[in-house]
Amino acid sequence: MASSPYPTRSYFPGQFLISAGSILFRRAPESQNLQICLLYHTIKEEWLLPKGRKDCGESIEATAIRETYEETGYPCKLLPSNMLTRAPRHGIHTKDMIREAEQITEPIAVTVRDQGLDGVKIISWFISEVAGDGKKVEGTQMDTENFASEFIDADEAVRRLTFKGDQDIAAKALEIVRHTGTL
Repeated sequence: MASSPYPTRSYFPGQFLISAGSILFRRAPESQNLQICLLYHTIKEEWLLPKGRKDCGESIEATAIRETYEETGYPCKLLPSNMLTRAPRHGIHTKDMIREAEQITEPIAVTVRDQGLDGVKIISWFISEVAGDGKKVEGTQMDTENFASEFIDADEAVRRLTFKGDQDIAAKALEIVRHTGTL
């Protein structure tokens, strides 16, 4: 039996958790400065990006939108952006190669977090923007969540995040949003 020439590890049911989150953008109402919504964990005193577990039967895109809304209180939608991807155009069979795609809502990053005996947590990250009237809805968090959400000027938000991995993801999202220039 042949083996893949690439390092490979498979995870079976119960050995992985699929999660999704987003970097939520808006323009500040008065200044029109680009802002990112961060979560402040009031018990751990950490600045975080919104994310959470995928429900059975839910797409990762829907998970990102739902979790961002639940944790921040802001209705949102995925923001079509121009970015590099290895995914082919829909219905087109081509060689695997990097290309720039316009106005797509694909993940901008995937984090694989080794959780030891509990397996791995796989997090898909998307770019989102505030939807509707942009007003915050109170009472959207689960009883076990202790987050305060705050929109912060984008560059400061990237610096304020507690974890380097979150900073890297937010910085990439900001780079893509600025490159696309549509928000």
